[in-house]
Amino acid sequence: MRWAPRVTRVIKVGGRVQRHESLAAVIAEQWDHGARPMVLVHGGGDAVTRLQRAFGTEARFVGGRRVTTSQDVDLVRMALSGVANKQLVAALVSEGVSAVGISGEDAGLIGATPKNPEQLGHVGEVMTVRPAILHVLLGAGYLPVISPVSRNLSSTLGPALNVNGDDAAALTALALEATELVMLSDVPGVLLDGVLIGSLTDDDARALTADGIAKDGMAAKLEAAVVALEGGVARVRICDLAGVADVNRGTTLTLIPQPGRRSAHALVRQISRPRI
Repeated sequence: MRWAPRVTRVIKVGGRVQRHESLAAVIAEQWDHGARPMVLVHGGGDAVTRLQRAFGTEARFVGGRRVTTSQDVDLVRMALSGVANKQLVAALVSEGVSAVGISGEDAGLIGATPKNPEQLGHVGEVMTVRPAILHVLLGAGYLPVISPVSRNLSSTLGPALNVNGDDAAALTALALEATELVMLSDVPGVLLDGVLIGSLTDDDARALTADGIAKDGMAAKLEAAVVALEGGVARVRICDLAGVADVNRGTTLTLIPQPGRRSAHALVRQISRPRI
């Protein structure tokens, strides 16, 4: 049996961070030729939106998730597994990283079933992650770069489903028993009334989404974070690009409160206090 290194981090790259000119260099510094195994999962929503517009349709979202028609599925494949994946891989290789691009469809890596097809169409909910191909790549010193387009496990809606990248990253972190899931964003972390929340528990995250304080893309991140924590990932961080190198940067989510970090409850009390 091939030796598979312990994965230290699964890093989800999305939004504007994915187009940041320093992204590949920052990842390369942390990767260190396989000495610190990690896996990247990326999004590419802007690329999908541009391709949809080129084909005469406009993007629509429900709860931070893209409504995906039967025509959109191939556009999502092209934009994510094609353009976005290969652009990121090329940038990493240029920085000396032995990066290999794959999608959730390859070797049945990520299996999903339709999630509310009446509202969302060809959008999937992750059901399984089969990490064997990742262990092979990691054991050989490669950095896997994953597009979240996934294999449809059901008999309806065709062979592929559009899966939210945050969900794919959370389940991949669980399958690999990663020590940390890092969700890179174009904001420094979870903000409450413009103030960074340094620490959240899973209950805090649920409350922020249930109360409508966290919305759309941030709500999707918090929901995925809770799944990762409940499944056994020790901690999740939502942070900006600088948080790849600085492990104390951003919002840290755990199952139990973290001492010495500003919590959501403290900030809610401060913000709701009458101002004179």
